[in-house]
Amino acid sequence: RFVRKNGVTRHIILIRHGQYDETHKEDEHRILTELGRKQAELTGKRLAEMIKGVNEKFGPCNVKVLRVSDMARAKETADIIAKQLPTMDGGGGGVERSFPDADLNEGRPAHHIPGGKARQSIIDRTDENHPRIEKAFQKYFYRADPPSEDQELPSTTTTTATEEEQSPDENTDTTTTTTATTLKPNPKHEFEIIVCHANVIRYFMCRALQLPPEAWLRLCIFNCSLNYVTIRPTGTVSCRLLGDIGHLGHEHSTFSMHHGFNW
Repeated sequence: RFVRKNGVTRHIILIRHGQYDETHKEDEHRILTELGRKQAELTGKRLAEMIKGVNEKFGPCNVKVLRVSDMARAKETADIIAKQLPTMDGGGGGVERSFPDADLNEGRPAHHIPGGKARQSIIDRTDENHPRIEKAFQKYFYRADPPSEDQELPSTTTTTATEEEQSPDENTDTTTTTTATTLKPNPKHEFEIIVCHANVIRYFMCRALQLPPEAWLRLCIFNCSLNYVTIRPTGTVSCRLLGDIGHLGHEHSTFSMHHGFNW
């Protein structure tokens, strides 16, 4: 009970990169299309809305870091998103950026069921990619360290500044009071944003929810969709969003080069 009340909940938001040019084989040339850049911009704005907070009880989100794979399309998406994100003090683009992590690169994370007869090349590629992607999962999906019995968490109260200004008229004994309130993040909640790839996200979601990882291919993760899980200090995992593209609108919704939903 002490851990449940005083521990830190980790929030992990997984984002698939925007639509990119698939006509090239070299990764450095597989950059976002114009539509993909717009998807990333809209996603950054949506995240900014989620982060800023509502009131004193539900204040701004404490975003610790923005992570990204080492592939061009993901890094470009992360760059565009980062420009939209506020800092906790109201500035712009101040969320910490981690170095690109090749363990988050796209690949076939596991064999899938149901499935027909697979070519040997696909079997070999899956067996090669699985350990890397599983390593990434274990690196980023974990519960926060439990609090100690004597640990004091920082206050979540607001900061208020009051200023009194004397009227220029010395015969007038009136003052004006200006109050500015700054919302503070709740220290019991930490957020991470990870920009990576559809197969990796599908595998992560299955693993996090303790579903058979061989079911990863049954999930459909659209470009710049939001996929969001919480990890409570007790270890309980909950899915808050899966494949959410409501912020994009129909005209900006794609799965790779497929537009809309009639495919």
